[in-house]
Amino acid sequence: MKPIIKSENIIKKYRMGSQVVPVLKGIDLNIYPGETLCILGTSGSGKTTFLNLAAGLERPTKGRIIIEGYNLNKISEKNMAAFRRKYIGFVFQLYNLLPALTALENAVLPLIFEGVPSREREKKGRELLKQMGLGNRLRHKPGELSGGQRQRVSIARALINNPRIIFADEPTGNLDSKTTVEILKLLTDTVRENGQTMLLVTHDDKVAGYADRIVHMVDGNIYNGNAN
Repeated sequence: MKPIIKSENIIKKYRMGSQVVPVLKGIDLNIYPGETLCILGTSGSGKTTFLNLAAGLERPTKGRIIIEGYNLNKISEKNMAAFRRKYIGFVFQLYNLLPALTALENAVLPLIFEGVPSREREKKGRELLKQMGLGNRLRHKPGELSGGQRQRVSIARALINNPRIIFADEPTGNLDSKTTVEILKLLTDTVRENGQTMLLVTHDDKVAGYADRIVHMVDGNIYNGNAN
């Protein structure tokens, strides 16, 4: 099976004053269609940097990442946003919801950028939020929702345009243990039912346990021989 995400010798360095700081040191990693893969590592290990590179949010210093046959290095900044809208959904630790918008309005934002008519996107948003258990919270704003409810809205937003790939960056980092289990089960079950691929990054062994495959990142390197 061909990988849906392929990274080849990914090196990332940042310049801090006169210092050059290496963060990723030659990452080779294949992620396959329909797989939920977790990168497990402590804070500062480089896992979120790799996720950002794989999502086209940053450019590598060296190496290349290929998604669905497209070399991200060859996609212009102008076209990268459209590429992400088509292929990628994001779930963040801090939810990244717009406080002035309702749960429904936040969930359907990607459809607005795609030019989907309001009636169609509202119908889709209502159906998805009901699946997330938020049928009675459609008109509530983020400040009126619990952390778990806000993350459910974030998941709905990530899934609303049916992307091929979900990137989840510490998606339960701000949640209590009971809500963490609920959110992880909801997210992983939904992704698997939809046949989507997910890259999950976390520092938590219990969170990693929900993935199909785990690779460990330490000091910008992947270990345990599980890269492929």
